[in-house]
Amino acid sequence: MKQSRFTEEQMVRILRETDRESVPKVAKRHGVSEQTIYAWRKKYGGGDVNDVRKLKQLEQENARLKKLLAERDLEVEIMKEIQAKKW
Repeated sequence: MKQSRFTEEQMVRILRETDRESVPKVAKRHGVSEQTIYAWRKKYGGGDVNDVRKLKQLEQENARLKKLLAERDLEVEIMKEIQAKKW
């Protein structure tokens, strides 16, 4: 995944600026496209900085759990193959 040059907190602050000013002005000031701001709004629009931090933590935890589940499923498959070969 491409690394953004803005942190989630910065994205939320930029979105708060769009509440006071027009999107084109804010986009130009920060050097991003209007489409980028609309994409951020879709992802982070309803939350504040704390919500974004919590969302990021939950995404990281979800990725970790998915990895653990995949490893466990692989171990189960290996054990089934071993058991099938013994008989």
